[in-house]
Amino acid sequence: MNNIVAYFKETYDELVHKVSWPTYSELTNSAVVVLYASLLIALVVFAMDFCFQNVMEKIIYPH
Repeated sequence: MNNIVAYFKETYDELVHKVSWPTYSELTNSAVVVLYASLLIALVVFAMDFCFQNVMEKIIYPH
């Protein structure tokens, strides 16, 4: 039982004193970067899908 209590005490000590938490501005900047990267990747995938669909419909399997 002492091992479990010691584990939680050490975990709390590490989270409070040793971990460097980001500031609010760092957190918002990171979120904006993730948002823009996600949008860029989504646009690239959309463009690839659109091109592939047109190739399939007009060149490979025309109606």
